[in-house]
Amino acid sequence: MYHVYTEKNRSELTRTLIGDFKDYDEAMDAAEKAIEGKPELSYIVEETDGHFNSYGELVAEVVARS
Repeated sequence: MYHVYTEKNRSELTRTLIGDFKDYDEAMDAAEKAIEGKPELSYIVEETDGHFNSYGELVAEVVARS
């Protein structure tokens, strides 16, 4: 599963979830479309495999960033 987020001026405080996708190509298309024409935004695509850490948080790995 891939999670797509946007950030404004590379600040994690402004991170907004765009959507969840099963296919990497769909996630990348959504990420690029979300920031199109908005130079202050960047995207982050994270991949999760359903594993949780000892704190109960979903383990995610960043696979793409603009």
